[in-house]
Amino acid sequence: MTADPRDAAATDLADLARAFWDYHLESHPVEAHLLGDYRYAAFWDDATRAAEDRRIEALRTFADDALAVDHSALDEQERITQSVLSWTATASADRLETRLAEIGVDPIFGVQVEVPLVVGMLHQPTAEVAETMPDKLRGAARGYREQAERLREGIAAGRAPARFAVADTLEQLDAVLAGPVADDPVLASLPAVPDGVDAEAWRARVAAVVEGDLRPAMTAYRDALRDDVLPHARPDERCGLGWLDDGDASYAAMLRYATTTDRSAREIHELGLEQVAKLAEEYRALGPEVVGTDDLEQIFDALRTDPKLHFEHGDALVEASTVALDRAWAAMPEWFEVLPQARCTVESTLTGAKAFYFPPATDGSRGGVFFVNTADPASWGTFEVEAMAFHEGIPGHHLQLTIASELTGVPEFRKHLHNNAYAEGWGLYTERLADEMGLYSAAVDRMGMYSADSMRACRLVVDTGLHALGWSREQAVAYMVENSPLTRAMVQPEIDRYITNPGQACGYMVGRVEIERIRREAEQRQGAGFDVKTFHSAVLDSGSLPLGVLDEVVRARLP
Repeated sequence: MTADPRDAAATDLADLARAFWDYHLESHPVEAHLLGDYRYAAFWDDATRAAEDRRIEALRTFADDALAVDHSALDEQERITQSVLSWTATASADRLETRLAEIGVDPIFGVQVEVPLVVGMLHQPTAEVAETMPDKLRGAARGYREQAERLREGIAAGRAPARFAVADTLEQLDAVLAGPVADDPVLASLPAVPDGVDAEAWRARVAAVVEGDLRPAMTAYRDALRDDVLPHARPDERCGLGWLDDGDASYAAMLRYATTTDRSAREIHELGLEQVAKLAEEYRALGPEVVGTDDLEQIFDALRTDPKLHFEHGDALVEASTVALDRAWAAMPEWFEVLPQARCTVESTLTGAKAFYFPPATDGSRGGVFFVNTADPASWGTFEVEAMAFHEGIPGHHLQLTIASELTGVPEFRKHLHNNAYAEGWGLYTERLADEMGLYSAAVDRMGMYSADSMRACRLVVDTGLHALGWSREQAVAYMVENSPLTRAMVQPEIDRYITNPGQACGYMVGRVEIERIRREAEQRQGAGFDVKTFHSAVLDSGSLPLGVLDEVVRARLP
């Protein structure tokens, strides 16, 4: 009796998927720890070019091996696995080959921000894991030195980061290094240790590493930025990728990775202009009810400056976010077939982006958390909170990513890796879905939904403007201020984020537009038989997918 080739193909693919996920975790030990996998708890990510070369080679091999599996011998979920694995490995290798680490200075998500933020989230379930923290921080120290070397490589190759990014990062590093070790942000963020560990002695060992390894490495990184990088940094007028010799090709690769589509920079730019124009009409329609006028400039001005529409205290911001989440949770059963087992909480932070989400650990040690930056409560409009809560929490990222993590019968990598356009497209889709669900408290909160849309629509215009059309930093700021209710103080760090993370911000609106198209076409195919709960299951219950694969999945499920 001969073996069934279908069984052989499925086994080969399953083994490949396991190897791919194991390799990913080994290559990203910090992510592994955050997910509750403690095999690499003593390590920090390797940022050297040699490690990058090894990853590129490994990813190309995984992509080739996935495509070599007999597609016809696979069932539906196995075919999805094959498509996702080959696409993810290829796009990830393409992204790494841009060598953007050589200009990787980032005052928003850079290593100087990442280290203290991540350290605070590294669960210590056992004494053995807790004892690895000193080694992990020594790895973080190496990471500073490795990143400094990557920047020197970039300078040698004629590539340099934007000057503002270097200057702002230097300011952050100087502020930390000027303070005493006892006040270091890493020590301030240390997680709790398990029972049986002498917390005081453990903290003393960690503090010794911060003083003897981490801060000297930060100093070396600071000195490299000041002495080797800043003199060559690009001015605000030439801050986009297009000003680099290989910038156009690098940006195209980043757009493919971020949007999971082949849309060109010009196509994405035009899509953004269309969305901005549509939003202007929506503002004008709702404006009289909310601020007493349909004049777009006056609407924006009221949303920016009316003190009644802004927070005074960070605690109120967190509380309002929690109330919105609870209301959304109560409405979920009417719109979704599957709800996540892990709940979502809201926590404040004084660093990082305006709002961001961390999924729960797979071992149940930590639930989902979305962070709200409360450093400047007055910068938050009261009208912004509900759309933000629905996007980051329920029915947005928490629902999406937690359902993915709780899937059964699919490879682990499909539960945890996410495509930017799918993940952020879903988050933005749910802001509008929340309107369908009747979740917004009042017209002013619906205006907040438009405000969030304005940010994402403008992103398409300014991101492509900066990196493909030669826009200056100020040109991008001016466009966004003119075409959204965001204040200049809010717009500036947004623009800086797009400059230092090319293409990423384009995934949001491109993803939403594609998900809306996929839903619209499913409604047309199914007519009166269309069920939104079934559609949402089709979108969510296969994990994070490239948008082309998502389209195929929904077509198969809702023919």
